[in-house]
Amino acid sequence: MYRWRAMAGQSTSAALRAEAEMKASIRRSAIFASAAALVIAVCGTTGTAQADPGDGELQFGYVLPETGQLAYLGPPQIESLKFAIEKINDAGGVLGKSVPTVVSSDEAGQEAVAAQSADRVLAAGVDAIVGAAASGMSLAFIDRVTGAGVVQCSGSNTAPTFTDYEDDGFYFRTVPSDALQGPILADVVRDDGHDRVALVARADDYGRGLMEATRKTLEERGATVTLAETYDPKASNFDQVVQQMENSRPDAAVVIAFEEGTQILQGMIESGLGPDQIGVYGADGLRSEELPSLVAPGQPERLSGMKGTAPASASNEQYVKDLQEFAPDLKELQFAPQVFDCATTIALAAEKAESDDPGEYVKEMNGITKDGEKCNSFAACKELLADGRDIDYDGVSGPLDFTDKGEPGQASIEVYGYDDEGKLQTLRTETSRAEE
Repeated sequence: MYRWRAMAGQSTSAALRAEAEMKASIRRSAIFASAAALVIAVCGTTGTAQADPGDGELQFGYVLPETGQLAYLGPPQIESLKFAIEKINDAGGVLGKSVPTVVSSDEAGQEAVAAQSADRVLAAGVDAIVGAAASGMSLAFIDRVTGAGVVQCSGSNTAPTFTDYEDDGFYFRTVPSDALQGPILADVVRDDGHDRVALVARADDYGRGLMEATRKTLEERGATVTLAETYDPKASNFDQVVQQMENSRPDAAVVIAFEEGTQILQGMIESGLGPDQIGVYGADGLRSEELPSLVAPGQPERLSGMKGTAPASASNEQYVKDLQEFAPDLKELQFAPQVFDCATTIALAAEKAESDDPGEYVKEMNGITKDGEKCNSFAACKELLADGRDIDYDGVSGPLDFTDKGEPGQASIEVYGYDDEGKLQTLRTETSRAEE
Protein backbone atom coordinates (compact mmCIF):
# COMPACT_ATOMS: atom_id res chain seq x y z
CA MET A 1 0.00 0.00 0.00
CA TYR A 2 0.40 3.41 0.85
CA ARG A 3 15.13 2.25 -11.70
CA TRP A 4 14.76 -0.55 -12.92
CA ARG A 5 13.78 -1.11 -16.54
CA ALA A 6 12.96 -4.48 -17.99
CA MET A 7 16.21 -4.60 -20.00
CA ALA A 8 18.68 -1.96 -18.89
CA GLY A 9 17.67 -2.17 -15.24
CA GLN A 10 19.50 -5.42 -14.48
CA SER A 11 22.67 -3.56 -13.57
CA THR A 12 20.74 -0.98 -11.57
CA SER A 13 18.92 -3.68 -9.65
CA ALA A 14 22.18 -5.46 -8.87
CA ALA A 15 23.71 -2.20 -7.71
CA LEU A 16 20.73 -1.50 -5.50
CA ARG A 17 20.99 -4.95 -3.96
CA ALA A 18 24.74 -4.61 -3.41
CA GLU A 19 24.26 -1.22 -1.80
CA ALA A 20 21.44 -2.55 0.37
CA GLU A 21 23.58 -5.51 1.48
CA MET A 22 26.50 -3.24 2.36
CA LYS A 23 24.22 -0.93 4.35
CA ALA A 24 22.62 -3.92 6.06
CA SER A 25 26.03 -5.23 7.09
CA ILE A 26 27.01 -1.85 8.53
CA ARG A 27 23.64 -1.54 10.20
CA ARG A 28 23.89 -4.98 11.76
CA SER A 29 27.31 -4.21 13.22
CA ALA A 30 26.02 -0.98 14.73
CA ILE A 31 22.85 -2.65 15.96
CA PHE A 32 24.68 -5.46 17.74
CA ALA A 33 26.81 -2.87 19.52
CA SER A 34 23.65 -0.95 20.41
CA ALA A 35 21.93 -4.11 21.64
CA ALA A 36 24.89 -4.94 23.85
CA ALA A 37 24.85 -1.47 25.32
CA LEU A 38 21.11 -1.77 25.89
CA VAL A 39 21.51 -5.05 27.79
CA ILE A 40 24.18 -3.50 30.01
CA ALA A 41 22.02 -0.44 30.64
CA VAL A 42 18.91 -2.47 31.37
CA CYS A 43 20.65 -4.92 33.69
CA GLY A 44 22.49 -2.20 35.53
CA THR A 45 19.59 0.16 36.20
CA THR A 46 17.70 -0.20 39.45
CA GLY A 47 13.94 -0.46 38.98
CA THR A 48 14.10 -1.04 35.22
CA ALA A 49 12.14 -4.04 33.91
CA GLN A 50 14.48 -6.82 32.81
CA ALA A 51 13.98 -9.91 30.71
CA ASP A 52 13.52 -12.95 32.91
CA PRO A 53 13.44 -15.96 30.57
CA GLY A 54 11.56 -18.89 31.95
CA ASP A 55 9.78 -17.00 34.73
CA GLY A 56 6.56 -18.76 33.75
CA GLU A 57 4.78 -15.65 32.47
CA LEU A 58 4.58 -15.13 28.70
CA GLN A 59 4.94 -11.40 28.03
CA PHE A 60 4.08 -9.97 24.60
CA GLY A 61 5.12 -6.62 23.20
CA TYR A 62 4.33 -4.97 19.89
CA VAL A 63 5.83 -2.42 17.53
CA LEU A 64 2.96 -1.51 15.22
CA PRO A 65 1.77 1.64 13.41
CA GLU A 66 -0.16 3.91 15.72
CA THR A 67 0.87 6.91 13.60
CA GLY A 68 2.47 7.38 10.16
CA GLN A 69 1.44 6.42 6.65
CA LEU A 70 0.38 2.90 7.68
CA ALA A 71 -1.57 4.06 10.73
CA TYR A 72 -4.78 2.67 9.22
CA LEU A 73 -3.22 -0.82 9.52
CA GLY A 74 -2.51 -0.34 13.22
CA PRO A 75 -5.98 -0.81 14.74
CA PRO A 76 -6.78 -4.18 13.12
CA GLN A 77 -3.42 -5.63 14.12
CA ILE A 78 -3.36 -4.16 17.61
CA GLU A 79 -6.94 -5.13 18.42
CA SER A 80 -6.45 -8.61 16.98
CA LEU A 81 -3.40 -9.12 19.19
CA LYS A 82 -5.38 -8.05 22.25
CA PHE A 83 -8.24 -10.32 21.16
CA ALA A 84 -5.86 -13.27 20.83
CA ILE A 85 -4.55 -12.65 24.34
CA GLU A 86 -8.12 -12.56 25.65
CA LYS A 87 -8.88 -15.92 24.00
CA ILE A 88 -5.65 -17.38 25.39
CA ASN A 89 -6.55 -16.22 28.90
CA ASP A 90 -10.13 -17.49 28.53
CA ALA A 91 -8.56 -20.92 28.02
CA GLY A 92 -6.50 -20.71 31.21
CA GLY A 93 -3.54 -18.73 29.98
CA VAL A 94 -0.08 -20.08 29.20
CA LEU A 95 1.75 -22.38 31.63
CA GLY A 96 -1.04 -21.87 34.13
CA LYS A 97 -0.69 -18.08 34.21
CA SER A 98 -2.68 -15.35 32.50
CA VAL A 99 -0.85 -13.50 29.74
CA PRO A 100 -0.35 -9.92 30.99
CA THR A 101 -1.27 -6.74 29.14
CA VAL A 102 0.81 -6.31 26.01
CA VAL A 103 3.68 -3.80 26.07
CA SER A 104 2.92 -1.32 23.28
CA SER A 105 5.02 0.94 21.07
CA ASP A 106 4.63 2.79 17.76
CA GLU A 107 6.58 2.01 14.59
CA ALA A 108 5.42 5.42 13.27
CA GLY A 109 6.53 4.86 9.67
CA GLN A 110 10.05 6.01 10.51
CA GLU A 111 12.96 3.61 10.80
CA ALA A 112 14.70 5.49 13.62
CA VAL A 113 11.48 5.69 15.66
CA ALA A 114 10.70 2.01 15.04
CA ALA A 115 14.16 1.02 16.26
CA GLN A 116 13.81 3.15 19.40
CA SER A 117 10.38 1.64 20.01
CA ALA A 118 11.83 -1.86 19.77
CA ASP A 119 14.49 -0.91 22.31
CA ARG A 120 11.82 0.27 24.76
CA VAL A 121 9.78 -2.90 24.34
CA LEU A 122 12.86 -5.09 24.78
CA ALA A 123 13.77 -3.17 27.92
CA ALA A 124 10.38 -4.09 29.37
CA GLY A 125 11.47 -7.73 29.44
CA VAL A 126 9.16 -9.18 26.79
CA ASP A 127 9.37 -12.77 25.57
CA ALA A 128 8.05 -11.98 22.08
CA ILE A 129 7.52 -8.93 19.88
CA VAL A 130 4.71 -8.74 17.31
CA GLY A 131 5.45 -6.42 14.39
CA ALA A 132 6.37 -4.37 12.63
CA ALA A 133 3.65 -3.88 10.04
CA ALA A 134 5.95 -2.59 7.29
CA SER A 135 8.81 -4.74 6.04
CA GLY A 136 11.14 -1.74 6.08
CA MET A 137 10.32 -1.00 9.71
CA SER A 138 11.02 -4.61 10.73
CA LEU A 139 14.35 -4.45 8.94
CA ALA A 140 15.18 -1.41 11.07
CA PHE A 141 15.10 -3.45 14.29
CA ILE A 142 15.07 -7.18 13.52
CA ASP A 143 18.74 -7.49 14.51
CA ARG A 144 18.04 -5.85 17.87
CA VAL A 145 15.26 -8.32 18.65
CA THR A 146 16.64 -11.57 17.32
CA GLY A 147 20.14 -10.64 18.49
CA ALA A 148 18.73 -10.39 22.02
CA GLY A 149 17.27 -13.90 21.69
CA VAL A 150 13.67 -12.68 21.62
CA VAL A 151 11.11 -14.05 19.16
CA GLN A 152 9.74 -11.62 16.58
CA CYS A 153 6.60 -12.43 14.58
CA SER A 154 5.00 -10.22 11.95
CA GLY A 155 1.56 -10.64 10.48
CA SER A 156 2.24 -8.32 7.54
CA ASN A 157 5.91 -8.39 6.48
CA THR A 158 5.64 -9.69 2.92
CA ALA A 159 9.07 -8.78 1.52
CA PRO A 160 10.92 -11.87 0.21
CA THR A 161 14.01 -10.53 2.02
CA PHE A 162 12.99 -12.24 5.25
CA THR A 163 12.98 -15.78 3.89
CA ASP A 164 16.77 -16.09 3.98
CA TYR A 165 17.51 -13.38 6.53
CA GLU A 166 20.11 -14.31 9.15
CA ASP A 167 17.93 -14.18 12.26
CA ASP A 168 19.24 -17.20 14.18
CA GLY A 169 15.79 -18.75 13.83
CA PHE A 170 14.03 -16.13 15.99
CA TYR A 171 12.03 -14.32 13.26
CA PHE A 172 8.68 -15.64 12.01
CA ARG A 173 5.83 -14.38 9.90
CA THR A 174 2.31 -15.66 9.44
CA VAL A 175 1.77 -13.70 6.24
CA PRO A 176 3.04 -15.20 2.99
CA SER A 177 6.07 -13.86 1.16
CA ASP A 178 5.40 -11.76 -1.92
CA ALA A 179 7.12 -14.60 -3.76
CA LEU A 180 3.73 -16.31 -3.32
CA GLN A 181 1.53 -13.25 -3.95
CA GLY A 182 3.31 -12.06 -7.10
CA PRO A 183 2.35 -15.04 -9.27
CA ILE A 184 -1.33 -14.67 -8.32
CA LEU A 185 -1.24 -10.94 -9.15
CA ALA A 186 0.36 -11.70 -12.50
CA ASP A 187 -2.23 -14.37 -13.24
CA VAL A 188 -5.07 -11.92 -12.53
CA VAL A 189 -3.60 -9.47 -15.04
CA ARG A 190 -3.07 -12.11 -17.72
CA ASP A 191 -6.46 -13.76 -17.18
CA ASP A 192 -8.04 -10.38 -17.90
CA GLY A 193 -6.43 -10.53 -21.34
CA HIS A 194 -3.66 -7.95 -20.96
CA ASP A 195 -0.45 -8.37 -22.98
CA ARG A 196 1.56 -5.18 -22.35
CA VAL A 197 2.02 -4.43 -18.67
CA ALA A 198 3.75 -1.55 -16.89
CA LEU A 199 4.97 -2.15 -13.34
CA VAL A 200 5.82 0.61 -10.87
CA ALA A 201 6.76 0.04 -7.24
CA ARG A 202 8.09 1.88 -4.23
CA ALA A 203 11.85 1.55 -3.89
CA ASP A 204 12.02 -0.62 -0.79
CA ASP A 205 12.21 -4.33 -0.03
CA TYR A 206 8.44 -4.70 -0.25
CA GLY A 207 8.10 -2.90 -3.58
CA ARG A 208 11.12 -4.43 -5.29
CA GLY A 209 10.33 -7.95 -4.07
CA LEU A 210 6.69 -7.96 -5.18
CA MET A 211 7.49 -6.26 -8.47
CA GLU A 212 10.12 -8.86 -9.33
CA ALA A 213 7.85 -11.78 -8.41
CA THR A 214 5.06 -10.31 -10.56
CA ARG A 215 7.35 -9.47 -13.47
CA LYS A 216 8.80 -12.97 -13.57
CA THR A 217 5.40 -14.66 -13.79
CA LEU A 218 4.06 -12.15 -16.33
CA GLU A 219 6.96 -12.88 -18.66
CA GLU A 220 6.66 -16.64 -18.09
CA ARG A 221 3.03 -16.34 -19.18
CA GLY A 222 3.93 -14.54 -22.37
CA ALA A 223 3.25 -10.91 -21.43
CA THR A 224 5.52 -8.03 -22.41
CA VAL A 225 6.62 -5.97 -19.42
CA THR A 226 6.81 -2.49 -20.92
CA LEU A 227 8.18 -0.89 -17.77
CA ALA A 228 9.54 -2.11 -14.43
CA GLU A 229 10.40 0.99 -12.44
CA THR A 230 10.85 1.83 -8.76
CA TYR A 231 10.31 5.28 -7.30
CA ASP A 232 11.15 7.18 -4.13
CA PRO A 233 8.01 6.95 -1.96
CA LYS A 234 8.98 10.20 -0.23
CA ALA A 235 9.00 12.20 -3.48
CA SER A 236 6.95 15.40 -3.57
CA ASN A 237 5.19 14.33 -6.77
CA PHE A 238 5.06 11.33 -9.07
CA ASP A 239 4.59 12.98 -12.44
CA GLN A 240 7.74 11.37 -13.85
CA VAL A 241 6.56 7.89 -12.86
CA VAL A 242 3.19 8.45 -14.53
CA GLN A 243 4.88 9.85 -17.65
CA GLN A 244 7.12 6.79 -17.89
CA MET A 245 4.07 4.56 -17.66
CA GLU A 246 2.30 6.53 -20.40
CA ASN A 247 5.37 6.45 -22.66
CA SER A 248 5.58 2.66 -22.39
CA ARG A 249 2.11 2.34 -24.00
CA PRO A 250 0.74 -0.41 -21.74
CA ASP A 251 -2.71 -1.96 -21.83
CA ALA A 252 -2.44 -2.60 -18.08
CA ALA A 253 -0.53 -1.12 -15.16
CA VAL A 254 0.36 -2.53 -11.75
CA VAL A 255 0.99 -0.05 -8.92
CA ILE A 256 2.77 -1.45 -5.84
CA ALA A 257 2.46 1.33 -3.30
CA PHE A 258 1.36 2.51 0.11
CA GLU A 259 -0.54 5.76 0.64
CA GLU A 260 1.55 7.60 -1.96
CA GLY A 261 -0.22 5.40 -4.48
CA THR A 262 -3.23 7.71 -4.29
CA GLN A 263 -1.18 10.40 -6.01
CA ILE A 264 0.04 7.97 -8.64
CA LEU A 265 -3.49 6.80 -9.37
CA GLN A 266 -4.69 10.40 -9.59
CA GLY A 267 -1.96 11.16 -12.12
CA MET A 268 -2.83 8.04 -14.11
CA ILE A 269 -6.49 9.04 -14.35
CA GLU A 270 -5.54 12.55 -15.47
CA SER A 271 -3.21 11.09 -18.12
CA GLY A 272 -5.79 8.71 -19.56
CA LEU A 273 -4.49 5.64 -17.74
CA GLY A 274 -7.46 5.15 -15.43
CA PRO A 275 -9.30 1.84 -14.99
CA ASP A 276 -11.90 2.91 -17.58
CA GLN A 277 -9.17 2.95 -20.24
CA ILE A 278 -6.56 0.33 -19.25
CA GLY A 279 -6.37 -2.43 -16.68
CA VAL A 280 -5.29 -1.00 -13.31
CA TYR A 281 -4.07 -3.26 -10.52
CA GLY A 282 -2.75 -2.87 -6.99
CA ALA A 283 -1.60 -5.08 -4.14
CA ASP A 284 -2.09 -5.29 -0.37
CA GLY A 285 -0.62 -1.83 0.17
CA LEU A 286 -3.52 -0.25 -1.74
CA ARG A 287 -6.32 -2.47 -0.49
CA SER A 288 -8.56 -0.06 1.39
CA GLU A 289 -12.24 0.82 1.44
CA GLU A 290 -11.23 4.48 1.51
CA LEU A 291 -8.98 4.37 -1.57
CA PRO A 292 -11.60 5.50 -4.16
CA SER A 293 -12.63 8.53 -2.09
CA LEU A 294 -8.99 9.46 -1.57
CA VAL A 295 -8.12 9.15 -5.25
CA ALA A 296 -11.26 10.90 -6.53
CA PRO A 297 -13.05 12.79 -3.75
CA GLY A 298 -16.76 12.83 -4.45
CA GLN A 299 -16.31 10.52 -7.44
CA PRO A 300 -15.35 7.10 -6.06
CA GLU A 301 -16.72 5.47 -9.22
CA ARG A 302 -13.60 6.72 -11.04
CA LEU A 303 -11.79 3.71 -9.57
CA SER A 304 -14.43 1.26 -10.75
CA GLY A 305 -12.80 -1.77 -12.35
CA MET A 306 -9.49 -1.57 -10.51
CA LYS A 307 -8.38 -4.92 -9.10
CA GLY A 308 -5.63 -6.20 -6.87
CA THR A 309 -4.38 -8.96 -4.61
CA ALA A 310 -3.65 -9.20 -0.89
CA PRO A 311 -3.16 -11.91 1.72
CA ALA A 312 -6.70 -13.05 2.52
CA SER A 313 -8.14 -11.35 5.60
CA ALA A 314 -11.89 -11.87 5.67
CA SER A 315 -12.47 -15.49 4.67
CA ASN A 316 -12.94 -16.73 8.26
CA GLU A 317 -16.44 -15.44 8.97
CA GLN A 318 -16.58 -16.58 12.60
CA TYR A 319 -13.27 -14.93 13.44
CA VAL A 320 -14.34 -11.68 11.74
CA LYS A 321 -17.64 -11.69 13.66
CA ASP A 322 -15.89 -12.33 16.97
CA LEU A 323 -13.22 -9.68 16.36
CA GLN A 324 -15.81 -7.06 15.44
CA GLU A 325 -17.71 -7.82 18.63
CA PHE A 326 -14.46 -7.42 20.57
CA ALA A 327 -13.54 -4.18 18.74
CA PRO A 328 -16.74 -2.76 17.19
CA ASP A 329 -15.06 0.41 15.90
CA LEU A 330 -12.71 -1.45 13.53
CA LYS A 331 -13.03 -0.37 9.90
CA GLU A 332 -10.14 -2.32 8.36
CA LEU A 333 -9.37 -6.01 8.85
CA GLN A 334 -6.22 -6.23 6.73
CA PHE A 335 -3.62 -8.50 8.40
CA ALA A 336 -5.70 -8.87 11.58
CA PRO A 337 -6.03 -12.69 11.22
CA GLN A 338 -2.30 -13.06 10.63
CA VAL A 339 -1.47 -11.16 13.84
CA PHE A 340 -3.94 -13.30 15.78
CA ASP A 341 -2.05 -16.33 14.49
CA CYS A 342 1.30 -14.85 15.55
CA ALA A 343 0.14 -14.61 19.15
CA THR A 344 -1.56 -18.01 19.18
CA THR A 345 1.40 -19.80 17.62
CA ILE A 346 3.81 -18.26 20.13
CA ALA A 347 1.53 -19.20 23.06
CA LEU A 348 1.17 -22.77 21.82
CA ALA A 349 4.92 -23.09 21.31
CA ALA A 350 5.45 -22.00 24.92
CA GLU A 351 2.90 -24.61 26.08
CA LYS A 352 4.63 -27.28 24.00
CA ALA A 353 8.07 -26.34 25.35
CA GLU A 354 6.69 -25.91 28.89
CA SER A 355 8.65 -22.68 29.03
CA ASP A 356 8.20 -19.01 28.21
CA ASP A 357 11.95 -18.71 27.54
CA PRO A 358 12.23 -17.71 23.85
CA GLY A 359 15.39 -19.79 23.57
CA GLU A 360 13.33 -22.85 24.44
CA TYR A 361 9.91 -22.32 22.85
CA VAL A 362 11.40 -21.06 19.59
CA LYS A 363 12.33 -24.68 18.87
CA GLU A 364 8.63 -25.60 18.74
CA MET A 365 7.33 -22.73 16.55
CA ASN A 366 7.57 -24.46 13.17
CA GLY A 367 6.56 -27.93 14.28
CA ILE A 368 3.24 -27.04 15.88
CA THR A 369 1.90 -25.71 12.57
CA LYS A 370 2.18 -29.01 10.65
CA ASP A 371 2.34 -32.80 10.73
CA GLY A 372 0.21 -33.29 13.83
CA GLU A 373 -3.41 -33.57 14.91
CA LYS A 374 -5.32 -30.63 13.46
CA CYS A 375 -6.79 -28.00 15.77
CA ASN A 376 -7.90 -24.45 15.10
CA SER A 377 -7.98 -22.62 18.44
CA PHE A 378 -5.65 -22.11 21.37
CA ALA A 379 -8.05 -23.91 23.69
CA ALA A 380 -8.40 -27.00 21.48
CA CYS A 381 -4.68 -27.19 20.70
CA LYS A 382 -3.72 -26.70 24.34
CA GLU A 383 -5.93 -29.63 25.33
CA LEU A 384 -4.22 -31.88 22.78
CA LEU A 385 -0.79 -30.81 24.02
CA ALA A 386 -1.83 -31.59 27.58
CA ASP A 387 -2.65 -35.13 26.40
CA GLY A 388 0.85 -35.45 24.98
CA ARG A 389 -0.18 -35.30 21.34
CA ASP A 390 1.50 -33.48 18.46
CA ILE A 391 -0.58 -30.68 16.96
CA ASP A 392 -1.06 -28.97 13.62
CA TYR A 393 -2.45 -25.52 14.38
CA ASP A 394 -4.55 -24.23 11.49
CA GLY A 395 -4.88 -20.51 12.07
CA VAL A 396 -7.75 -18.11 11.54
CA SER A 397 -5.82 -16.88 8.48
CA GLY A 398 -5.67 -20.44 7.10
CA PRO A 399 -3.26 -23.38 7.35
CA LEU A 400 0.19 -22.11 8.31
CA ASP A 401 2.38 -25.14 7.57
CA PHE A 402 5.58 -23.25 8.40
CA THR A 403 8.63 -24.04 6.35
CA ASP A 404 12.03 -24.36 8.01
CA LYS A 405 12.35 -20.61 7.40
CA GLY A 406 9.48 -19.85 9.81
CA GLU A 407 6.91 -18.71 7.29
CA PRO A 408 3.80 -20.17 5.60
CA GLY A 409 4.43 -22.83 3.01
CA GLN A 410 1.21 -21.87 1.28
CA ALA A 411 -0.91 -18.76 1.07
CA SER A 412 -4.54 -17.81 0.65
CA ILE A 413 -4.53 -14.75 -1.60
CA GLU A 414 -7.61 -12.57 -1.98
CA VAL A 415 -8.41 -11.05 -5.36
CA TYR A 416 -10.22 -7.78 -4.68
CA GLY A 417 -11.85 -5.19 -6.88
CA TYR A 418 -13.86 -1.95 -6.86
CA ASP A 419 -17.40 -2.12 -8.23
CA ASP A 420 -19.35 0.44 -10.29
CA GLU A 421 -19.84 2.61 -7.20
CA GLY A 422 -16.23 2.33 -6.09
CA LYS A 423 -16.97 -0.09 -3.26
CA LEU A 424 -14.36 -2.66 -2.25
CA GLN A 425 -15.34 -6.25 -3.05
CA THR A 426 -13.68 -9.62 -2.51
CA LEU A 427 -13.86 -11.30 -5.93
CA ARG A 428 -12.35 -14.65 -5.02
CA THR A 429 -9.60 -16.34 -3.01
CA GLU A 430 -6.79 -18.39 -4.51
CA THR A 431 -4.07 -20.60 -3.06
CA SER A 432 -0.39 -20.21 -3.79
CA ARG A 433 2.27 -22.67 -2.63
CA ALA A 434 5.99 -22.30 -2.12
CA GLU A 435 8.23 -24.19 -4.52
CA GLU A 436 9.67 -27.36 -3.07
